[in-house]
Amino acid sequence: MASDPRSGSGRGVTPPVPALYREPDRAARIALVAESYARLLGRPLAAESADVVAALWASPLAILAHGTEADPIFFFGNAAALAAFETDVDAFTHMPSRLSAEAPLREERQALLDRVTANGFIDDYAGIRISAKGKRFRIGPAVVWNLMDAEGRRHGQAACFAP
Repeated sequence: MASDPRSGSGRGVTPPVPALYREPDRAARIALVAESYARLLGRPLAAESADVVAALWASPLAILAHGTEADPIFFFGNAAALAAFETDVDAFTHMPSRLSAEAPLREERQALLDRVTANGFIDDYAGIRISAKGKRFRIGPAVVWNLMDAEGRRHGQAACFAP
């Protein structure tokens, strides 16, 4: 059994949820991150809260998600993910997710995403990522899962790891 990445350490005071994440369409997509995780893994991603966006934003885990575009773009990165990737909300939510890995590692990243597409989720991923400032860092064990609505439609993929 893979270790549970929800056991990440705290990072101090979390800034308020960015206004972008409060926009209704985006907030619904962010809620789907938590809903899909619970549906596929049988456990909650973050502490239960009436405000799921705030709960995911403040999680000690790095949580990020991209959509289904031809070159998927991140639509969510919580405070821990933004710190790990050394970036801000605006830059992160305009970045193709493939750029989170160095060019030589993108084939490995695509293979993992293909595995997630086929199996719904994986909980044993580890790999090297690159921050916006060019710093390489290791993630893992990471959980990567498909974002699926209640009707089974795919809306992207998400990941979480202890930074």
